[in-house]
Amino acid sequence: MKNRKIIFYTIAIFIAVIAGLTAYNNMFAHCDTLDGPVVKAAKDALDKGNVNLILLWVQKEQEAELISAFNKTLKVRKSNPEAKELADNYFYETVVRLHRLGESEPYTGLKAAGLDMGPAIPAGDKAIEDGSISKVESLLNDAIKEGLYKHFTEVMEKKNYDPNNVDAGREYVKAYVEYIHYVENLYNTAKNPHALHQKTEEGIEEHK
Repeated sequence: MKNRKIIFYTIAIFIAVIAGLTAYNNMFAHCDTLDGPVVKAAKDALDKGNVNLILLWVQKEQEAELISAFNKTLKVRKSNPEAKELADNYFYETVVRLHRLGESEPYTGLKAAGLDMGPAIPAGDKAIEDGSISKVESLLNDAIKEGLYKHFTEVMEKKNYDPNNVDAGREYVKAYVEYIHYVENLYNTAKNPHALHQKTEEGIEEHK
């Protein structure tokens, strides 16, 4: 029975890490899109001729390369509309690549605008735009309630199994483990969001 529980806990932890990796990858994909915050900042910097508007998206070690690319782009984009488009795209790719490098992540190319990020990331961005967190709060509360009641209901439905029915007992243990880890992960993320970031980074390293 002890080995069975260990197996169930291992499966539950694996599922939690994969879910974390998905969220983590979505966040980085958000930074890689043509309508993401990094490219938006790059466009603003070029239009205003102010490199400081994009420098904050890269680490200090990448500043020199970014400034060089910025100056080259400003010169080339003055030639004609076609040159401007090519130069701008070159700069966007450079910025995103350096941003990814600063996060110790590989650059996999710019992603098209309009990429489906799910509801959370757009809501988080919109909240900053609007200066109000209320809609994000409602979104998270609804999602947490839905997930919590789903896991809790499954546990309660399987709780009163026949002690002699081992298969039913295993179904209960599986539901219990998923429920407990759901509660634990929510609490730990709420109390220490950096722990989830660290865990997902470690998970990515293990899968490389």
